Amino acid sequence: MGKIFECMGLTKHFGAVPALDGVTFSLDSGRIVGLLGPNGSGKTTLIKIANELLVPSGGAILIDGKAPGAETKSIVSYLPDRMYFESRMKVCDCVALFADFYGDFDRAKADEMLASLGIDGNRMFKHLSKGTKEKAQLALVMSRKAKLYLLDEPIGGVDPAARDYILNTIIRNYNEEGTVVISTHLIADIEKILDDVIFLNYGRVVRAQSVDEIREQEMKSVDEVFREVFRC
Repeated sequence: MGKIFECMGLTKHFGAVPALDGVTFSLDSGRIVGLLGPNGSGKTTLIKIANELLVPSGGAILIDGKAPGAETKSIVSYLPDRMYFESRMKVCDCVALFADFYGDFDRAKADEMLASLGIDGNRMFKHLSKGTKEKAQLALVMSRKAKLYLLDEPIGGVDPAARDYILNTIIRNYNEEGTVVISTHLIADIEKILDDVIFLNYGRVVRAQSVDEIREQEMKSVDEVFREVFRC
């Protein structure tokens, strides 16, 4: 399988502050990747550039060999770190919106996932709890047969009891020929599902490696290595 995602010397400055500083790595198809780092390390900035929501200051991102744009939006399924549906919309209205907008959206799969999550499609988003809103948005994102899933903090806003359920939802429903990138600082919760990890700190890549290689070389879990790298 070829490279689905490439960063080449990617930089982003907000004024004089570098949010990303020469980020370089590539991801193969068919992998589950943890984009790991503390808050403020540049994870969300990188994902927003990949979705053309921010413009880089330098360097480049390629998605399936193409710069972010209209063509890449058709193969990227993006879960932002905040809710983007209008609060007065019903869940079923959002399902219809995704079905109209994305050619790779599986409506039957979305309905099945929402039912399994106990989410009533006739309820308005404003009447749902924060965790339920995030689950509903995740169900829609994971119902696409995308080449690349970019999930920004998918478990950050839910209680620990719900995290395994959400991770299992991701694992059961993504396109297995695609690549999933999960941005988080909650390493222990997601380590068991990861193939590769990228450690970001102050906008720089400090480690990019497979999970198996890290465990073999360090004789430690990824969470333990992460805590050592980012110890205050």
